[in-house]
Amino acid sequence: MTVAEYNKSVEDHSDGVYRFILKNIKNDDKARDVVQDTYEKLWLKVEEVSAEKVKSYLFTAAYHTMIDMIRKEKRVTGYEAEKHDKPSHSEHYTGLSQILEEAVAKLPADQRSVIMLRDYEGYSYEEIAGITGLTESQVKVYIFRGRMFLKNYIGSIEAVI
Repeated sequence: MTVAEYNKSVEDHSDGVYRFILKNIKNDDKARDVVQDTYEKLWLKVEEVSAEKVKSYLFTAAYHTMIDMIRKEKRVTGYEAEKHDKPSHSEHYTGLSQILEEAVAKLPADQRSVIMLRDYEGYSYEEIAGITGLTESQVKVYIFRGRMFLKNYIGSIEAVI
């Protein structure tokens, strides 16, 4: 990969990588750090990564960097995930996108990541498997379980609106 191709990959893919990470960790500064680390990793392997495969490499590296950061924070802070079984919507309409974001934030990290890659970024099951290191079957199961959780969490559209 040439320097021009590297710069083009920054222009073409940095926003998508940033959105993917931000939707998963909900922290602007940490998302920017993950994207920066991802492009640093790409720069260190610029000779090995082809321009045709750069998007896949970026999302894979960003995903693994994000997971490493989450694991490190769990060790440092002893963070325990909060579980909710009841829908969080109120009697007042607050915006479907806000409710959906709250619901997606409640998903386990693996399910949230594969749903984000599939539904927000448009990757195929095979590409998601390559990015996350899961099997294609595991990806399908995580997406199914995540969507079922979202359906149960949000409830019917009439209840939300």
